[in-house]
Amino acid sequence: MDADIYREPLPDVRRWRRPPWASSQPTTRGFGDRFIPNRGDRMNMNIAETLLNIPRKDESTEEVSPSRAAYRKLLADTMLHGRTRVFSFSNRPRSPLKSSLEAPTPTHIQPARKRRRIPQAPEKTLDAPDIVGDDRFNVLDWGNKNVLSVALDDKVYLWNATDGSTTELVTVPECSAPITSVSWAPDGRHIAIGQCNSIVELYDVTTKKLLRTLAGIHQGPVGSLAWNNNHLLTTGGEHGAIINNDVRIQSHAVRSYRGHDDVICGLKWSSCGKHLASGGADKLLNIWDVSRSSPLHRFSNHTSTVRAVAWCPFKDNLLASGGGETDHCIKFWNVSAGTCLKSVDTGSEVCGLLWSKHERELLSSHGPEKNQIAVWKYPSMTKIAELTGHTSSVLYMTQSPDGCQVASASSDETLKLWQINEKSTEKKAPKSPHMGPTNMYSYIR
Repeated sequence: MDADIYREPLPDVRRWRRPPWASSQPTTRGFGDRFIPNRGDRMNMNIAETLLNIPRKDESTEEVSPSRAAYRKLLADTMLHGRTRVFSFSNRPRSPLKSSLEAPTPTHIQPARKRRRIPQAPEKTLDAPDIVGDDRFNVLDWGNKNVLSVALDDKVYLWNATDGSTTELVTVPECSAPITSVSWAPDGRHIAIGQCNSIVELYDVTTKKLLRTLAGIHQGPVGSLAWNNNHLLTTGGEHGAIINNDVRIQSHAVRSYRGHDDVICGLKWSSCGKHLASGGADKLLNIWDVSRSSPLHRFSNHTSTVRAVAWCPFKDNLLASGGGETDHCIKFWNVSAGTCLKSVDTGSEVCGLLWSKHERELLSSHGPEKNQIAVWKYPSMTKIAELTGHTSSVLYMTQSPDGCQVASASSDETLKLWQINEKSTEKKAPKSPHMGPTNMYSYIR
């Protein structure tokens, strides 16, 4: 029975018909597959290659008359601006014209900044006979009207940096000599003068008139002065007393700060006017809040007199301080956190500190052996320049209003001017007049 199954004839395949949907010829509509389009003869690569190799009419070898060739060239130059084809994909397409409303994009690399050169020799040297060389005193200051003041024993001289003229402001009595400190008010018109007999006098430099005498606030020399706006003058005395004086009112002593046991050698207000830094011969650095009589922070990290203090102009809570004969260190402080950020050993006594008004740099003046001014890059504290010329400790240092020059004075009886930055040629727009603390001097009585 099984053998009969294998004897059955096979079906005739010639009678099998292809179903309509399996036709080998494309339909007239030619939609092709849903994902793979069917383009038929349009994808014939042989035809495409032949069309690409057919020479263009203008590239044929037929001879063209000179006049017709000249006409074709003129037409191509006029209509196609020198291009041989209207649509040419062989080169990068031209960039579109920018709208006038779009911001311009620089098309060239900015040139590298010119390296600054700091002259090693002083630009000018002035005589300073009888200048007092004492690290308790501060007898040099540069006002905002570009006038430099210096105390020489019992006299105060003013040197106008604009025209080079020198005038004598005042000579104090013998009982008040020597003059121990000078400090310009922010308006550049009024100056405070501290004396050896504990008296502080205020002068109008325009009229050379004595405006006010502050007495009975200290015992002994007043070696440090610092203005906080045009009417609040802070004075530092011999026995650690620091007094805020409102020069507009009769009872001028409005607040006292107690935190030092020895001479106040350095006083500086922060640019915001909220914090005062004080350094003393007791090796202490104190930070005060304007509204508190007790120190906000008390730092005892220095091992010698602290007379150099400077607030950073680009970071309100950063303060630099320098130690004296046996310390040699510049320290940086975060006054918000009350921490020491960095300490750098300079190798010699630090007498003064100034922050640059143009660069992130710090200037320091020093004692023996070099008696130099050093320029440091902050925060790396890489020394970029060293200015020498004094023969004794550079106790006094101040900066011009534009920040381009630094003046230094020493007990070698010379005052030197150093060019630290190039002067800008741009003219600043004048400030509009306004009423403010500057006009408060009409109320001094």
